Amino acid sequence: MNIRRIGISLLAGAILGVFCIIGARLRFETDLGNVYLFAFWFNRVLIGLVIGLASKCFTLPKALFRGAILGAFVSFAFYSSTGFLDPVGFVAGIVYGVIIEFVAFKFVK
Repeated sequence: MNIRRIGISLLAGAILGVFCIIGARLRFETDLGNVYLFAFWFNRVLIGLVIGLASKCFTLPKALFRGAILGAFVSFAFYSSTGFLDPVGFVAGIVYGVIIEFVAFKFVK
């Protein structure tokens, strides 16, 4: 287990989660509530944790593909629990999985 990889992935997920909150507030006209926004942020942190726990891939293309798959898997849990209300948020989870995996790949030797 690589603690540095986990830490970097968690931090990347937490930062991207803030962007998700901002995006959700811009996309929805109604007040989403703090619990919903926290759950949205936490989902991105969870994507970071899952990616951080995965072993390092030896090639970047495989790593990015795995990031997309793990991002989709974790993001789908939140997306389905909200009654499939935010497809943009679901797709963002896939993109963020790729970003988190890229960051972890580049910063963990």
